[in-house]
Amino acid sequence: MLLDPVTNVKGIGGKFAENLALLNIYSVEDLLNYFPYRYDTFEIRPLSELVHEDKVTIEGRVIHDPSLTFYGKKKSRLVFTVEVEGVAVKAVMFNRAFAKKQLKQGDTVTLTGKWDAHRLQITVSNYKKGPASQQAEIQPFYSLKGDISNIKLKKAIQQALSSYADRIQEILPETYLINYKLPLRKDAYQSMHFPLNRVDLKHARRRFIYEEFLLFQLKMQLLRKLKREATTGNAQQYKSDLVQDFIKGFPFTLTAAQQKSLNQILADMKSSYRMNRLLQGDVGSGKTAVAAICLYASITAGKQGALMVPTEILAEQHFHSLVELFKDKAKITLLTGSVKGKKRREITEQIREHQIHIVVGTHALIQEDVVFNDLGFVIVDEQHRFGVKQRRALREKGLFPDVLFMTATPIPRTLAITSFGDMDVSVIDQMPQGRKEIETYWVKENTLDRVLQFIENQVAKGEQAYVICPLIEESDKLDIQNAVDVFHQLHSFYSEEVKIGLMHGKLSTDEKDAVMKEFAENKVQILVSTTVVEVGVNVPNATVMVIYDAERFGLSQLHQLRGRVGRGAKQSYCILIADPKGETGKERMRIMAETTDGFALSEQDLQLRGPGDFFGRKQSGVPEFKVADMVHDYRALETARNDAQWIIENNLLDKPEYQYLQRYVENNAAFKEKLD
Repeated sequence: MLLDPVTNVKGIGGKFAENLALLNIYSVEDLLNYFPYRYDTFEIRPLSELVHEDKVTIEGRVIHDPSLTFYGKKKSRLVFTVEVEGVAVKAVMFNRAFAKKQLKQGDTVTLTGKWDAHRLQITVSNYKKGPASQQAEIQPFYSLKGDISNIKLKKAIQQALSSYADRIQEILPETYLINYKLPLRKDAYQSMHFPLNRVDLKHARRRFIYEEFLLFQLKMQLLRKLKREATTGNAQQYKSDLVQDFIKGFPFTLTAAQQKSLNQILADMKSSYRMNRLLQGDVGSGKTAVAAICLYASITAGKQGALMVPTEILAEQHFHSLVELFKDKAKITLLTGSVKGKKRREITEQIREHQIHIVVGTHALIQEDVVFNDLGFVIVDEQHRFGVKQRRALREKGLFPDVLFMTATPIPRTLAITSFGDMDVSVIDQMPQGRKEIETYWVKENTLDRVLQFIENQVAKGEQAYVICPLIEESDKLDIQNAVDVFHQLHSFYSEEVKIGLMHGKLSTDEKDAVMKEFAENKVQILVSTTVVEVGVNVPNATVMVIYDAERFGLSQLHQLRGRVGRGAKQSYCILIADPKGETGKERMRIMAETTDGFALSEQDLQLRGPGDFFGRKQSGVPEFKVADMVHDYRALETARNDAQWIIENNLLDKPEYQYLQRYVENNAAFKEKLD
């Protein structure tokens, strides 16, 4: 079996096995799944097709004996000319003095290296005497540790393939192999390690990309199904006519995107399965209105609702928004850490007696003394700010309540499919009519005085501004603006009438809330801050967002910060102060200045930064794939997800041709953990 210890492979002894263990290779299967991290392609192409600075392979005839020069300590430079397609090409090799004796006038050579199209020169990294046809077209290279060479590892893999080829079990049903023109698993292993040519390698990679995505998505879809089936009996019989009357009372009309998301959530509430849905929408897209309608629907079904948010100031804002929307249609209360003593006891008693319909609060909602009479609908806003245990504690306050997670971080479709595959996802990707687009400008630091003057003009009109900095205090390592310095700089620039506040991560929660409250009440006109203002805070009077060293932020984070302004009827502005050195940084600034669509930005950010950087590597929850790349292979990801949904929904895992897939899924212990 492939689970045999790696020492069963001929040529692998105890010492070799110890070195393989450094690469997490213990079984034959581990060895076969240890794919090369890169391939050198020795494919001869015409000179006219070679791209400047690409790694290329050429074949030619040495015109004259090489010349050798020495410099520095034991450093050498070997230069010779080869004739390629009737053209003289200069070849340069460093620190290979021995090659002078090997290469003679008239020899045919195959050279691989970096191509300089302007000089018709190749800087040689690899050379072979003789024509290219005498060597493999593609050479695999592996990531190595310990006392293992590339050649030694390749020999071990070759031996494993030779001995175990007949035991490599095909796990994909034949229909998928035929429909997608995928090679057999054993042939794909051979091609990944010893490809005959680029086409051979391409098909092997396609096979493993699809297989990795399918196996992962099967786990996620089965988990989703198990979660639903484990929580039957939660159908909420809400009163549709009352819900429609409630919507008609709004001072605005729902957008098509809001209506679509609302229909999906209401359908979940009526079903007998517990809802587990993510609602994502850009800042200002109207998630709160949709959430309010769903809470009201749950109330008409005789249930209670809860809305949990990460900060007290955000809880207060949501509370006031809901009171305004509901008017006298429901009893709503606010429960945060600040509510203590007799008042808290009174509120918890009213919740227990079902005298309160909706509770808005922070993690104070999940304390033991908070007991609901009949909790039916739970909303967790900015869900990534809460840990798994906190979210679970709130869910367990009711008898399988429907759960809606909300986020204002536009998550690219590919990440949503992978990270939230066990959830249903609703998207509000449309902004309400009449909202003014935020004007975004990218400026260099030498225009700072003009920026500060612009802020002063806006403040003189009674408006307010955020000024965001990457660091709190000065750093020797990074020459970037910091909040404390900028705070003092602005104090010296503006008159005493302009009140300036300072907020950063080193302040306590109470201190942060106090500063934000002063800003929300316009007691502070300019708020200098690190990125702690990023989520949720609503100050409609703030119309200017200035971001120092903007190139140090990702697109999604810049977009979140920009979303702190433009929340009222006035025209708002975002000014990015940045002097990026690299092309990626410049591209990021250009994209920000031209694009206000959060979902479009998130896709671009994913392309520029990668999935781990998008969420933050530690808490990303994004799986590591050996071959697949969910950014570049997103079409295969979507195909695999659709196939996995079809397999699970139609109970195909019970059929004989799906037996290996079923074994893989059922043996996966991660399910039981996630189901808790």
